[in-house]
Amino acid sequence: MTESAVDERDDEDLKRSITGRLLFFYVVGDVLGSGIYALIGLVAGAVGGAFFLAFAVGVTIATVTGMAYAELATKYPRAAGAALYVNRAFRNPVLTFMVTVLFLAASFAAAGSLATGFARYFGEVWDLPPALLVALVFIALLAVVNFIGITESVVVNMVMTLVEIAGLLVVMLVGILVVAQGDADFGVLGDFRAEGNPVFAVLAGVSLAFFAMTGFENAVNVAEETIDPPRTFPRALIGGMAVAGLFYVAVSIAAAISVPIGDLADSETPLLDVVTSGPLGLPVDALTIVFAVIAMTAITNTTLVAIVTQPRILYGMAREDVVPAAFAKVHPTRRSPVIGLVFSAAVVMVLLVASRALQGLGLEIDVVARLATVTVVLLLVIYSMVIVACMRLGDTDVNADHYRAPRWLLVLGLLGNAAVLVYTVSDDPTSVLWCAALVAVGVVLFLIEYAFGKRDRQSGAGRGELREEEA
Repeated sequence: MTESAVDERDDEDLKRSITGRLLFFYVVGDVLGSGIYALIGLVAGAVGGAFFLAFAVGVTIATVTGMAYAELATKYPRAAGAALYVNRAFRNPVLTFMVTVLFLAASFAAAGSLATGFARYFGEVWDLPPALLVALVFIALLAVVNFIGITESVVVNMVMTLVEIAGLLVVMLVGILVVAQGDADFGVLGDFRAEGNPVFAVLAGVSLAFFAMTGFENAVNVAEETIDPPRTFPRALIGGMAVAGLFYVAVSIAAAISVPIGDLADSETPLLDVVTSGPLGLPVDALTIVFAVIAMTAITNTTLVAIVTQPRILYGMAREDVVPAAFAKVHPTRRSPVIGLVFSAAVVMVLLVASRALQGLGLEIDVVARLATVTVVLLLVIYSMVIVACMRLGDTDVNADHYRAPRWLLVLGLLGNAAVLVYTVSDDPTSVLWCAALVAVGVVLFLIEYAFGKRDRQSGAGRGELREEEA
């Protein structure tokens, strides 16, 4: 969505301007994103050669969750997303506020994980700057770009998506060449690294892979500007997620048969290792630079969406008198939420510095995996609440045009989200502490506003309730 679409909700030129085709590419780009560039090695290490199953299961659960989003988005084509749906279903300001804070915290964690992944690929091009410095400058530059007035249009998103797909097609080509040369060992696709029940190995992989499946929830923010949303939105959302899932599975299989699983698991840039493994017959140095640039482009695209989203969330919360009013102020000429931009970038930077400091104390922390896990935990809670909200609102605001998700699939989706959430938390209980620390940021802002903020809510509106035009 363009920045002006957020700041000028009444601008008629921006309403109903997104076609089904553009929305499809927007969804594919958002779901495909950069998670597979940063996490495929971790998933391979958790599952073994059969790690493509983790991506297949993960995208299935995410697609069912996407069906709930599709139904609610065609019922309520507004930009408020999960917070709006939960507010409609439960009419509880505190619950609505917590959903918003959870989404904000997940966005912080995702940006930190992606920035670290960017730094790793950057190191393949120029290894002189420290990785932490690269990640910090990366976040700062994206904040500056947004301040200047980035127009994150769906057309630009489509171009970036094509770049991302190009990189994954190269990986798939390597897999095809390995098969053609007779060097493929398909037996590895049935190997499970973990001892014991393979189901738990797949669950471990899904827990990590689910980070790559997130992002589709951002698509609901452009529902207002989609042409004929009841018809185009479900097709674009569900179809886009299915296509992204096929890419994930195909790329996973290509990687597994091209590079030893142990090497993938130990690599900080696993897909780069696949591309430079030999079958392409091109100079390794050139391939390294080109593919690293493609990976960094993919990561930049996804991180940019997160950086754009964070100050918007703070802006909306400030308008609802939930966080200090300063977050609702925009720059007089750039019309960017500058306070929110600075604050959001600072929180992500603190996350990166804190993670590195803990590593310096001797704690073995993989920043990408840690922050990806935190993102997954927070979003799984939100996804579960959206599915429940969808089922609760089943007979509410019914119209002939809106999409209706199969209830039995929603039940399975809820169980799937719950299973991944329980496994993730039980496997890594300390992730709850990181989640609590991030949620505390929003709670502290709320307490500051509660104690010192102006009482400027609309007449009759409760603290934290959505404004009338959004609800």
